[in-house]
Amino acid sequence: MKKLAFLLGAAALILAGCPGSSSHTRAVYMLLDTSGTYTAELNKAQAIINYLLGTLQPGDSLAVARIDTGSFSEKDIVRKITFDGRPSVSTQQKRDFRDAIDKFVAEVKGSPYTDITGGILQATETLNETGAGKKTILVFSDMEEEIKAGYVRDIPFNLQGIELVALNVTKLRGDIIDPRKFMNRLEEWKVKVEKGDGRWRVVNDLERLERILQ
Repeated sequence: MKKLAFLLGAAALILAGCPGSSSHTRAVYMLLDTSGTYTAELNKAQAIINYLLGTLQPGDSLAVARIDTGSFSEKDIVRKITFDGRPSVSTQQKRDFRDAIDKFVAEVKGSPYTDITGGILQATETLNETGAGKKTILVFSDMEEEIKAGYVRDIPFNLQGIELVALNVTKLRGDIIDPRKFMNRLEEWKVKVEKGDGRWRVVNDLERLERILQ
């Protein structure tokens, strides 16, 4: 019995002395609203993606997807990658990623619907598959959701360990007439994210891009 206690104690000391086994890598999934006039805002999104490409390190992951009619699908992912540990390879991957985004922005056509919930569900699935220690969903949108008839999106999120940052949340015409619509829209998303154990932030000042990833 004493021998067993000794062994258990020794094991506990060894485990306590070991560095943490959790991943220190970061994974970012950015959703782009392409509905209505929002396509005209995509040059701002390009600047954000270029910032991410310059900030993320080898081993980190980045995905960019459009918010479309039914966004709970990999077909809406424009590009996703985990950057190689070799700097020269990682640098080329980032160039290819940037070129793919530039091509997408130049050719994108507006979406008639805005399935933000579907996009967040797809983003959550993709981020969890990376095994990254820090996971972030960036939503570049006015956060006004419009679902095609027949699509079911009354679904609770499971965002444990994920931060969701709403970016460039522009005000709609109705928001200007009645600001409560704008405030209520953001509050509803905040409640939905936090009910799913996620963390919620809004960043509209794109002059300080370092605030996006904290």
